[in-house]
Amino acid sequence: MKISVDPERCYGSGDCVYRVPSVFTVVDGFGAVLPGREDDGDDPAVRRAAEGCPSQAIMLGRQG
Repeated sequence: MKISVDPERCYGSGDCVYRVPSVFTVVDGFGAVLPGREDDGDDPAVRRAAEGCPSQAIMLGRQG
């Protein structure tokens, strides 16, 4: 499952990086997915990070 962070919604809380530092990082003060980790959306920790994102900026979806 594909992961993305909507830069229009993200306000840079860093919660995603705290929860899953192997997948998320901060770029210019906002959350981002680390290169090469865009397809890790099936990871339960990533799903929890998406559900817990205070700005609901993490999107999980099928490739296609």
